[in-house]
Amino acid sequence: MRTLVLGGVRSGKSEYAEQLVAGFPSVRYLATGPTLSTDAEWTARIAAHRERRQERYETVESPDVTAALRQQPEVPVLVDDLGNWVAAQLDWDDDADPEQQARRLDGALAELCAAIAEHRADVVVVSPEVGMSVVPATTAGRRFQDLMGRANSTVATVADRVVLTVAGRALDLENRTADAGSHRAAPVAPLAAVGPASTETDAGAAIDPTDAELFPAVTPPDPAAAAAARDRQLRLTKPPGSLGRLEEVGIWVAACQGTSPPRPIASPTVVVFAGDHGVAAPDSDGGSVSAFPQAVTAQMVANFLAGGAAVNVLARRAGASVRVEDISVAADTAPEVSRHKVCRGSNDLRVTDAITLAQARQGVAAGRAVVDELVDSGVDLLIAGDMGIGNTTPASIVVGLFTHEEPVVVVGRGTGIDDAGWIRKTAAIRDGMWRGRKVIDDPLSLVAAVGGADFAAMAGFLAQAAVRRTPVILDGVVITAAALVADELAPGASEWWVAGHVSAEPAHKLALRRLGLTPLLDLDMRLGEASGALAALPLVTAATDLLGTMATFDEAGVSDG
Repeated sequence: MRTLVLGGVRSGKSEYAEQLVAGFPSVRYLATGPTLSTDAEWTARIAAHRERRQERYETVESPDVTAALRQQPEVPVLVDDLGNWVAAQLDWDDDADPEQQARRLDGALAELCAAIAEHRADVVVVSPEVGMSVVPATTAGRRFQDLMGRANSTVATVADRVVLTVAGRALDLENRTADAGSHRAAPVAPLAAVGPASTETDAGAAIDPTDAELFPAVTPPDPAAAAAARDRQLRLTKPPGSLGRLEEVGIWVAACQGTSPPRPIASPTVVVFAGDHGVAAPDSDGGSVSAFPQAVTAQMVANFLAGGAAVNVLARRAGASVRVEDISVAADTAPEVSRHKVCRGSNDLRVTDAITLAQARQGVAAGRAVVDELVDSGVDLLIAGDMGIGNTTPASIVVGLFTHEEPVVVVGRGTGIDDAGWIRKTAAIRDGMWRGRKVIDDPLSLVAAVGGADFAAMAGFLAQAAVRRTPVILDGVVITAAALVADELAPGASEWWVAGHVSAEPAHKLALRRLGLTPLLDLDMRLGEASGALAALPLVTAATDLLGTMATFDEAGVSDG
């Protein structure tokens, strides 16, 4: 989270900023003001600020904020304040060229904003709101006022949140371009660290993410159709219950279709959601929570498009189509898969929010749009798949939070990490769960804090499928973690899902138990990509065909005993 705290003299802006970093075990305090001065009152202010700083602060007294930010990008930072930084950048002689001053400041601001955007931990920047401060009525004073306003406006473009403090109280400032009917605070622009990208439809029109997390009430599968299907199962040429769970699956499909006997499943479609995660970046020792480098995500997207991945092979065998959506891959991908791209990767969820609320909302909107497009085109069964190096870490965090289990219970080997990687991953899950607990009751905030744009899109996809009365086969732990979020966004959505399999990841079994779903297969799989769901698809289509086309005792002239 990047926050710009504005305020006038004695407004309480510094004290408020310190509250924002109060929950972190360590903080770098970047003090920009001159430390040597003959001004007794200024010296007293410096002393008061130093006295207030806690032991967990590492104080760096320097005007070179850009360099200080880049020294330790994984440690939360409090910058106090931007006004002294601006003053240190320029020559304030009355004879100074105003245009030259502005160009020089713009260059320094570009570097500063890049460093803020690249910082992986929280950044809080304190700055004077010059319209509420005492500014000398001199040439230099007027120039400072103009340039300070320029600096605040520029830094605001990389902030998730801009706050104005007055009389010790904070007021969130909304994006002036936001929908006038919305009362949510919105960032001026997405973080450059997780590269903004527009979310578009096939026609190229931007999707409106406003209130994307608000879903209409979910209508459950048709109970009358289920009753008729259950009765038909008793009249088919077999002993009652002899096809075991295939009978229940057939009844579920009939209820989802609202008719018995059910229609054959004609157009099953897989959507693989791809995204990278900052938590998978190598640490200072070169270790990671994953056995594979982040570059593999984009490489696998290309492999999907070429038809060479497991999902392609399984889909061809099962008669399903495959679609790929780059929601947050940290690289450029083909235009046909990046039309709904929200951002390039995510932040490190161990130390800051994975994405902003605005980006989470964009992700949900993207997932919903994909469902609407597919269902409107005639797709009658959906499968969600995932691709993203390190994505089982946020998945395990989400499952741990919803099931109230400890990190060591939910952690798994993912792509095949060794013991050292397992330790790193467990620690990352611990840190993520600590950060996520405060927003567990707000599914959108949760997916922003410890999920990612791909998780938001998967949750939106699963919830919207239920809204559109379309059955879904769930895949592994990543998809099922997103399903936990989706069922919170759209209560009752889980009635429209069947669990394709249970994977080797410990968190998967816990998530399925939470959703009340019993898996169709247990093959010790842990690939993702919708591979487990596709392995189960032939069972679902067969169960549907058995209920729909198998002869009854009367039709076959067979005695029912």
